[in-house]
Amino acid sequence: MGKLQVAEFLTLDGVMEAPDTWNGPFMNGEIGADIGGSLSQCDALLYGRVTYEEMATAWPSREGEMADFFNSIPKFVVSTTLASASWNNSRLIKSNIAEEVSRLKQQFGQAILILGSGDLVRQLAQHDLIDEYALVVCPLVLGMGKRLFQDASRTTLRLVTSKTYTTDVVSLTYQPIKE
Repeated sequence: MGKLQVAEFLTLDGVMEAPDTWNGPFMNGEIGADIGGSLSQCDALLYGRVTYEEMATAWPSREGEMADFFNSIPKFVVSTTLASASWNNSRLIKSNIAEEVSRLKQQFGQAILILGSGDLVRQLAQHDLIDEYALVVCPLVLGMGKRLFQDASRTTLRLVTSKTYTTDVVSLTYQPIKE
């Protein structure tokens, strides 16, 4: 059975919104290599509608190893408003979200990775479907923006791994403790 892993860039105050507008000064080749290694360990991607549309606009026209990865891997998008998911190898999930994601976890052997998609992450967390949070925390306080854990119910997490990079970014991997 595969695990459902959330992978997010966050500020120190938990903002996850629009990381491409603030994480650039903190990224380097070491972080990129680790992210690439993590991506190679997943079987599929799961998105909410907004993140899916952003990715589907950005990646099909790009070339290179990362583009090949994003364009070829199975992708699932949760949306009640999209009529279709036309990006290569994409499938739409319109209803019974918790059931469908549970089925996906049974189908894949490694990880199903959620990138961005904060609303979806919070919804799946309410159903105890998240197995791991891989958080890349940048040493920046924005003071405003959408936060990963906004309006979340109490959750206790166990630290699995941590790593500090030369740019003072910290990679933290947590697993929820089922109470």
